[in-house]
Amino acid sequence: MSEEFEYEKEQIMDMGSVTVEGGDYKIHCLTIIGQIEGHQILPSDVKSTKYEHVMPLLASIEESKDVEGLLVLLNTVGGDIEAGLGIAELIASMKKPTVSLVLGGGHSIGVPLAVAAKRSIIAPSASMTLHPVRLNGVVIGVPQTYDYFGKIQDRIMNFITKNSNINRDKLNHLMFNTGELAADVGTIVDGEDAVNYGLIDQLGGLSDALDYLHHEIDMAKSEK
Repeated sequence: MSEEFEYEKEQIMDMGSVTVEGGDYKIHCLTIIGQIEGHQILPSDVKSTKYEHVMPLLASIEESKDVEGLLVLLNTVGGDIEAGLGIAELIASMKKPTVSLVLGGGHSIGVPLAVAAKRSIIAPSASMTLHPVRLNGVVIGVPQTYDYFGKIQDRIMNFITKNSNINRDKLNHLMFNTGELAADVGTIVDGEDAVNYGLIDQLGGLSDALDYLHHEIDMAKSEK
């Protein structure tokens, strides 16, 4: 095995990405945690997932003849909207079996990432935070700025409703709720409520996620 290959393998392992082989199944496990880092580089002491690393990796997984399914482990606290939505779009467009497992929390852009997979699962102790689009820093106060915010919000809501079973009116209510968060607009939804609302497919854990992938891989093999 070449030194170059070993170096690339170490880099992938460092970003929480590894192909797991067990019996007849080869599943790639990808962790998306902390903030989604986009064009702005976050401080070194901030836990982040870099979108420029995840995007080509997803393309490689989809093209790989060895990898048969993708498990995405999620524990996010927000981040770059465009980068997170870009990753979600790639996951949603994959033909291979995909499953997401929300652990701890799915905040802001973590919601589209969770529903992007063909099957979404949330741990009973996990939660999801839904709120409208906000940007930090200096904002130019012109009408076009508010139009831009509105268009981003529509894109996110369209993606979530397209890739889950939640009603748009319910999603809108949860995002713009002013009665739950003390210093913010939005709603924290626990695992059971996320399933009841149709946002996430089921409650469960790692074994449930792997069982789903095994079943889908078996179905794909039988069709061939």
